[in-house]
Amino acid sequence: MTTPFIVVIPARLASTRLPRKPLADLGGAPMVVRVAQQAAKSAAVKVIIATDSQEINDVCQRFQLEVVQTSDQHLTGTDRLSEVVNQLHLDGNAIVVNVQGDEPFIPPDLINLVAESLASHHDCAIATAAVKIINASEIQSPHVVKVVLNANEQALYFSRAGIPFQRDDGNPSVPYLRHLGIYAYRVHFLKAFAQLAPAPIEQMEALEQLRALYNGYNIHVKIYHETPPAGIDTPEDLLIAQKLWAQLLQK
Repeated sequence: MTTPFIVVIPARLASTRLPRKPLADLGGAPMVVRVAQQAAKSAAVKVIIATDSQEINDVCQRFQLEVVQTSDQHLTGTDRLSEVVNQLHLDGNAIVVNVQGDEPFIPPDLINLVAESLASHHDCAIATAAVKIINASEIQSPHVVKVVLNANEQALYFSRAGIPFQRDDGNPSVPYLRHLGIYAYRVHFLKAFAQLAPAPIEQMEALEQLRALYNGYNIHVKIYHETPPAGIDTPEDLLIAQKLWAQLLQK
């Protein structure tokens, strides 16, 4: 990776399915700390946690992690990143990778992949990733976000519906792609995004990346070679992650 980039991890305490999720214990450290430690294995020149919580701020500082305190009024993680880049006075062409605060097992090479993808596609404001869907049941699941690409590997549309729709029987002529929720942004886009009104299609699908497409921004999508470990959204997910962490320590 020749173009430097930073990682920002949005973290807030308000989570309905898993209360106080960023501070949930994972192998003796809070989850958000584990995510930052994993992100630090990438080629990022800096890893920053962005939070509206003084408690999260204090915990991260005890682990000697860099933290930026942000407003508690942000509706999305992307809005929170916009405040971070303004606070840090980053150059408009700098690249920021948004790593979700509930993915302690995210592959470092996936972080590098989206950063490299954006760095090499100057006509795009965002880069993200997808994997080929193997399990047919995921195609119609609203919990799995699908993406359709154009000839330049740019997103045409993201949807919770099964797209592209196959009208006739037989083997699909194009692979179904599952979107992975990791993004690389150019700083000038993050600053502009905060000024954009939510798009009707974004509100209908509950997918904030559609705001970018609706307003004419290009999103490059890189195909990743395997489905990474899932994020942690529920108490059941946390138990699975704790067991996996224990297994990794034994190796």
